[in-house]
Amino acid sequence: MKQIFGDLGVKFKAVELDVEKDGAEIQSALAEWTGQRTEPNVFIGGNHIGGCDSIIGLYQDRKLVPLLTDAGAVA
Repeated sequence: MKQIFGDLGVKFKAVELDVEKDGAEIQSALAEWTGQRTEPNVFIGGNHIGGCDSIIGLYQDRKLVPLLTDAGAVA
C-alpha cells in the first residue's frame, strides 16, 4: 500500500502497529470497529475501505485515484 500510495503522490499516515506500544489494542479496536483484523486496514476520507486486496482492486478498476482525489489526498 505504501508503494502504491507513494507512486500516486498520496498524502497518507501509516500507523505501524508492530512498533506502537499499544499496537495490539489498536488492532483489536480496529477489528471490532471494521470487522477486519488483518493489516493493512485502510481508511480514505474517514471511510473504511478494506485491506490490500480492496485497494489493489480499486486501483486496477481505476477507481482508487478518483476516491483519493475526492478525499483530498491527491491533487
